[in-house]
Amino acid sequence: MENEQYLQMFIEETNEHLEAMNQELLKLDQDPSDIQAVNEIFRAIHTIKGMAGSMQFNKMQRLAHDVENVLDALRKGEITATPDMLDLLFQCLDILQSQLESIASSGTDGDNDFSQIIDRLYAYLPVNRQNISAVEKSTPSSINQYVNNVVRVANEKGYTAYKVHIVLRPDCLLKSARAYIIFKTLEEFAEIIESAPSAQDIENERFDRDFTLTILTKEPEQYIYERINSVSEIESVTVQELNEIDDKTQRTEPAQQNQQDQYKSPSGGVPMEQKVSKSIRVDIERLDDFMNLASELIITRNRIEGIGIGQDNPELNEAIEYMSRLTSNLHDLVMKIRMVPIDLVFNRFPRVIRDLSRTTDKKVELVMSGNETEIDRSIVEELGDPLIHLIRNAVDHGIELPEERVKQGKPENGTVELRAYNDGDNVVVEVKDDGAGIDVAKVAKKAIEKGLIDEDQVKEMSDEDIISFLFQPGFSTSDVITDISGRGVGLDVVKTKIESLGGTVDVRSELRKGTRFIIRMPLTLSIIQALLVMVGSEIYAIPLNSIIEIIDVNAADIKSIRRQQEVIDFRSSLIPFVRLKQVLNVLDDEQDVHGTITTVIVRKGDKIAGFAVDTLIDQEDIVIKPLGKYLSHIKSISGATILGNGQIAFILDINHLL
Repeated sequence: MENEQYLQMFIEETNEHLEAMNQELLKLDQDPSDIQAVNEIFRAIHTIKGMAGSMQFNKMQRLAHDVENVLDALRKGEITATPDMLDLLFQCLDILQSQLESIASSGTDGDNDFSQIIDRLYAYLPVNRQNISAVEKSTPSSINQYVNNVVRVANEKGYTAYKVHIVLRPDCLLKSARAYIIFKTLEEFAEIIESAPSAQDIENERFDRDFTLTILTKEPEQYIYERINSVSEIESVTVQELNEIDDKTQRTEPAQQNQQDQYKSPSGGVPMEQKVSKSIRVDIERLDDFMNLASELIITRNRIEGIGIGQDNPELNEAIEYMSRLTSNLHDLVMKIRMVPIDLVFNRFPRVIRDLSRTTDKKVELVMSGNETEIDRSIVEELGDPLIHLIRNAVDHGIELPEERVKQGKPENGTVELRAYNDGDNVVVEVKDDGAGIDVAKVAKKAIEKGLIDEDQVKEMSDEDIISFLFQPGFSTSDVITDISGRGVGLDVVKTKIESLGGTVDVRSELRKGTRFIIRMPLTLSIIQALLVMVGSEIYAIPLNSIIEIIDVNAADIKSIRRQQEVIDFRSSLIPFVRLKQVLNVLDDEQDVHGTITTVIVRKGDKIAGFAVDTLIDQEDIVIKPLGKYLSHIKSISGATILGNGQIAFILDINHLL
């Protein structure tokens, strides 16, 4: 494996461990006595320290080691978790994250001096631990009070504790590397709660040929032997079950040379079920390449289907139909591979709420649901920043101070709800708070002051239309500028980002009751189903997930209201009527004055309109291609696609047209 591959693996695994640390620190923040959370954090930081050391990222290794010392003292009951200590651990987590980002961008863990942070960490250690890098060495027969407590709790939960003594072969060249592989192997099915010598001494090769580990696992004794013996350069392995004192529980075996014997079960001959993960890591670039190939295959399929039309050849038609089914199945498979749970974004926000609560002196609870909702990876990676801004905005401008909430008869604790769910081919994400709500009159006044509208226009506008001014660049009704939600720059960026991903954002608010932002996103940005229509002599594609219905409208039923806006009656409501020929500047040979007009009713969010088209062509899976920098200024078009006959069709930007 090349160094670049090692580095990428290190970055991915370290990022996963940092995310796990963040989740467990949040649990510890809620319950400082949660020893399971402490153990999980310790395990994560210990792994990070080992990986950083093996990659020669010494600053990251040093900081991880000092954090590990504090956690080790914490899990052994020598110190207790305090809010200030947890703040410091969160700060260390942020530093480790920034070091990882530096490694990803420059290949180094940065040149910042974190000595003050390290000094603050050491200040939490007991006097007898300060300036000591290792815990005292213990033997298999001596179990300190900490181990006794952990073993007792583990036994109650169905785990068994073992002392595992490992002796490396005399000719082992890289003892620390071999020990690290053993640690990693054990951590796949067990939790290591003690090491003698210390893990730090083992990593620095300050040991002879043997070391002893205390582990917790649900796996049988034989399985432990098999997994450890699968590592090369081991002379012998000894296991002692800690909750039994009979010498018969102690067993020593030499490392097995025959690989077939390594995987026999205790009964002999029958292979034991291997606890090996059935998932693999795949670079997102490879998934993109896979998607592109599948996209080209769909284009080719559409072209073959076009060629087959009108051909009196049953075998050809049968082959085309079979290829169509295979291509559809491949498309579905690619989509499933690219789909990831939205929890990848959601899991950031408990920490955000915690920090904001402490910064603003507000009591805020975060309620999340729909974390398992899946969405395309390329979209989920872009959702983080818009959602963070909406959450920060909800806490800063929405949720009131505790004393104000009590005066209004509200609970002292404010609530921010984050909810995700599927709606057809879309994913909907809602950010809701029970705060002050939006003062529509104040928004209207600010819009008049900025010259966006006049007082007469305000009278004709709905509350939703007035609230939409909040998405104007630089628009803010707040009299106080804060560092949390910015200087009025933000909601416009949120809207721009969401719309660039093919989504919409709407707002619902009630004064003194709260506000709800509704984000609607497509499941994927690559391959969609679309309705092909003819406008003039041009073919356009309308995303199928935006279409409600197709109707015929009598030209005489089209009415005009203020500013010459044409409307039609749809299900007892007046909706805008959009003549695509005019909007798209398509040459119009003849105007429909009498007769009927084919109209496609589309919806994005809560906005509905009717699009006038000349002809309906077909429904088709299309591959979205970007317009490129020379055509990106065309606001009514979101992309293009290649049809089966080789023609290019533009994809309508429903957000802009509405």
